Amino acid sequence: MKMAAPTASKAASLGCNNKPSFPELDFRSGARVEELNKLIQEFTKHDQREYDDQRALEIHTAKDFIFSMLGMVQKLDQKLPVANEYLLLSGGVREGVVDLDLDELNVYARGTDYDMDFTLLVPALKLHDRNQPVTLDMRHSALCHSWLSLRLFDEGTISKWKDCCTIVDHINGATNYFFSPTKVADWFYDSISIVLSEIQKKPQRGMPKVEKVEKNGTIISIILGVGSSRMLYDIVPVVSFKGWPAVAQSWLMENHFWDGKITEEEVISGFYLVPACSYKGKKDNEWRLSFARSEVQLKKCISSSLMQAYQACKAIIIKLLSRPKAISPYHLRSMMLWACDRLPANYLAQEDYAAHFLLGLIDDLQHCLVNKMCPNYFIPQCNMLEHLSEETVMLHARKLSSVRSDPAEHLRTAIEHVKAANRLTLELQRRSSTTSIPSPQSDGGDPSQPDDRLAKKLQQLVTENPGKSISVFINPDDVTRPHFRIDDKFF
Repeated sequence: MKMAAPTASKAASLGCNNKPSFPELDFRSGARVEELNKLIQEFTKHDQREYDDQRALEIHTAKDFIFSMLGMVQKLDQKLPVANEYLLLSGGVREGVVDLDLDELNVYARGTDYDMDFTLLVPALKLHDRNQPVTLDMRHSALCHSWLSLRLFDEGTISKWKDCCTIVDHINGATNYFFSPTKVADWFYDSISIVLSEIQKKPQRGMPKVEKVEKNGTIISIILGVGSSRMLYDIVPVVSFKGWPAVAQSWLMENHFWDGKITEEEVISGFYLVPACSYKGKKDNEWRLSFARSEVQLKKCISSSLMQAYQACKAIIIKLLSRPKAISPYHLRSMMLWACDRLPANYLAQEDYAAHFLLGLIDDLQHCLVNKMCPNYFIPQCNMLEHLSEETVMLHARKLSSVRSDPAEHLRTAIEHVKAANRLTLELQRRSSTTSIPSPQSDGGDPSQPDDRLAKKLQQLVTENPGKSISVFINPDDVTRPHFRIDDKFF
């Protein structure tokens, strides 16, 4: 008796399908997705540093020094608000944590110049008493930019700051003072220099060593040596607003990836004007809208695998697209936020999809360059690449094409760079004879007896909140009591 051959479906169910099982490949480059995932994991391992008690104390000491310095700046001429609220972001301006132009910044390299970097937004003026949408004077500016008239403030504020303003006389005889980002930055740098000079005349035991103070455009960069660590602080004078700008109201009407994860009140709690102008704007008068406070909240809703892909992609493009300076890591951050809105949350939550996300971010960036279009996430009608020449965008698009053709090789290069930076840091620590540091307020007691409770608390904060940003409230009359917030948690 003859038996019929099994049908195709039965053969498959019986395990008779002889088709070979291929590893998942990237169609464009032929790279194995599994290998790319492993390389991203290796990059993340070397890029994210773990801090022991000693390093945690050094971080605290540097922060304490910077806040004490700003308290003294306030007392110089009473220009800064007496009780101020700073926003401390992990990562320097060069890392794209704030939308600022990088053209005027000196090049600092991790490992060579510093070990850890931070950005500190310091309000020179605050407008926190309005609940309605904030309407800014954008008649003279490109989208995402504004002039700031001091008519919004009281006479005392105008009197304090009018030497940092440009003056416009109207036909009716009225005088309007416009807050000048360049003049404010000049005043801020001069004031910080005076205070640091005074501090260094009376050094205290355990006080950080000021290794460098530079004005980079409208940013003041300070590198501190604390024990065995070097810390870069990019300090940015800003104008702080509570509420939400009228120009970004329509953004709130759209659906977003963070809906249901955090409240709208958390997202729209405030915004800033930062000292940067548009391509054709008037440098002395124009400020740029910044939503750094909102971005801190949105970051909590982004999956770890997408953040790993973003950090790896950022490391690649910072090196590759550094000349001419046209693409900032902030552009990549904006594209990532758009991707979060565009793609399903359960897809972006896949832990083993970091390779797909990396390739997608490269594709997105190349698409933006070819089309010379990168909308601001909060004000989509603002195209952040509009001013670039066709020659520049095509040059960078071709560079990105080489990355897309061999992403594994570029990841290996990024890994070698971060490993080399870590080796330089470790070598410096080995050469350092400092074993412990008292705080700047120390009375010179036994430096081998640091506050163990403080060390444990700081270590816990750092290890539990990797990459998160810290909002700090400080009263310059009592800098010994730090009040700081990591995202939505107060300490």
